[in-house]
Amino acid sequence: MNDQELVTWLLEGDVAIQYQAQRDLLEDDRQDLQDRIANEGWGKQFLSKRRANGHWGEQFYQPKWISSHYTLLDLRNLNLSPENALVQETINAVLDMKIAADGGIQLGPSTAELSDVCVNGMFLNYAAYFKADEQKLHSVIDGVLNELMPDGGFNCRTNRGGAKHSSLHTTLSVLEGFYEFQKTESTYRAADIQAARKSAEEFILIHQLFISDRTGKIIYKGFLRMPYPCRWKYDILRALDYFQYSGRKWDERMKPAIDFLLSKRKKDGTWNVQAKHPGEIHFEMEKAGKSSRWNTLRAMRVLKHFER
Repeated sequence: MNDQELVTWLLEGDVAIQYQAQRDLLEDDRQDLQDRIANEGWGKQFLSKRRANGHWGEQFYQPKWISSHYTLLDLRNLNLSPENALVQETINAVLDMKIAADGGIQLGPSTAELSDVCVNGMFLNYAAYFKADEQKLHSVIDGVLNELMPDGGFNCRTNRGGAKHSSLHTTLSVLEGFYEFQKTESTYRAADIQAARKSAEEFILIHQLFISDRTGKIIYKGFLRMPYPCRWKYDILRALDYFQYSGRKWDERMKPAIDFLLSKRKKDGTWNVQAKHPGEIHFEMEKAGKSSRWNTLRAMRVLKHFER
């Protein structure tokens, strides 16, 4: 399929795919499509799983993969309308819970002192997107900024396990959260957030997205897999998608990742979704090993942004 045929194929998918394809590939921000996400397809299925207590699963982080936290992340990635009242109600309830002593979001009763930096980054991503009270996010911002490491990135184990080197997983989650918070046009610690974003992006780029800056070898082969949903786990397509979304200009250190992405394109122009991350799910959006509208959409908008 050529690019026009691929877009047509994407527009035959779930309404969330239709909306993002129209917006990102055809530059036509169809609000009518976005409004439909809550009422049909994947968006409706996710929303239907919300329980009477206002949570998905049992509570904010339990059980892990079908909890409110990961469901809200899925809904944010669908690009559900930011005005959705049910989602806003759940996020506000989380923010009204007792905040951990380090300023972050408590994962459960046993985490009163220390939160998880990676979770805080993901929380900022969807809370800012769904228009949570900006002032209620300040303690989360403070907590994350306090965990900035000397090498420029972040690691969820800095406040729990004495990590000495940043993690690509955590660094990307924090970048996504900081950028979404910046989009609210809040001035809160704006210079600190921008400086942290700059150093965190450099941390990813100095590794050419997946290559050790010390040995020149692949850091972890899993970074080259492209499952979806991504959850908290890093991979090069998720990183490239962040760079296009945040408007980052081309950097030659992205080339190895782009080259690998192009090498995984099938003869019909699509990309597969690979084996999913293990764990309970609400429902399956796409089957592993098959052409993926999610991965094809994300890859195409990355290539469009960088004009490759």
